[in-house]
Amino acid sequence: RDSSGPRLTAQEVADAVEAMPMMAANTLVIVTDWDIFKLEEAQRSQLIELLEDIPEYCTLLFIYDTVAYKRDGKMKKLAAAIDKNVEVVEFQGQSRDALVRWLQKRFRALDHQIDLTTADYMLFYCGTMMDNLISEVSKVAAYAKAQQITTADIDAVAEPVLDARIFDMTNHISGGKYDRAAAVLGDLLRMQTEPIVILGAIGKELRRLYTARMAIDAGKDRFWLMELWQMRSDYPAKLLLQAARNVDHEWCKRSLTACQVLDRRMKSEKNIDREGELTKFVLELAQK
Repeated sequence: RDSSGPRLTAQEVADAVEAMPMMAANTLVIVTDWDIFKLEEAQRSQLIELLEDIPEYCTLLFIYDTVAYKRDGKMKKLAAAIDKNVEVVEFQGQSRDALVRWLQKRFRALDHQIDLTTADYMLFYCGTMMDNLISEVSKVAAYAKAQQITTADIDAVAEPVLDARIFDMTNHISGGKYDRAAAVLGDLLRMQTEPIVILGAIGKELRRLYTARMAIDAGKDRFWLMELWQMRSDYPAKLLLQAARNVDHEWCKRSLTACQVLDRRMKSEKNIDREGELTKFVLELAQK
């Protein structure tokens, strides 16, 4: 299982694949959010050799969750190796309407009701993965005193996904609530969330915030943002536009540039204090 982000190498994957099975006849190697099309040429060559010669007892599984799987047709050798040796399976998420109906059905089974607005909030706060939502629905239903579920019920007991926490952080920064932004970052670090993962999520949110600011400047509406970011609901689009009104074009540009610089440093510099640099970066965002 990959837990080291960009430090993962093709050789490390090969070592894991070739390791002899210990207690079972078969071995499963899972690699999460590793963009194989951004590898250097030497790394790509190692990966191609590995794909051509995976042992019979081993299954190598690449999972793309927070990182999108984007095939680069220009890398013909790697693309050919994938076509020959890899089965690509895409799991499409449910539509917003289907998820809302599903949430309402789950809450009715637990003798509660949830309206459309609150359901949208729960999908934003807890994410759209149904296996995770099942447990969150049970917790919220058990906590709620009234039959009608409220956002306060969700806030009280549900576990927010990383994107929701990062949105809170950047929203606090754009709104001048720097102590709250620092508290969110502190919580994420105490939960041992990898700094490079946090930075990646911040970068994504800054890009979304930048496009929301551009939408305001160009007279675009939330539906333009929904199409651009492939949002299933207009709820996060409305939140983005609200947050973007607190910042200007130059702040977005400077902040995104600074995020890209720190991202390169974290991925290239040895012995860098990732937590310290991330904390410093968030403080600099607040100062700007």
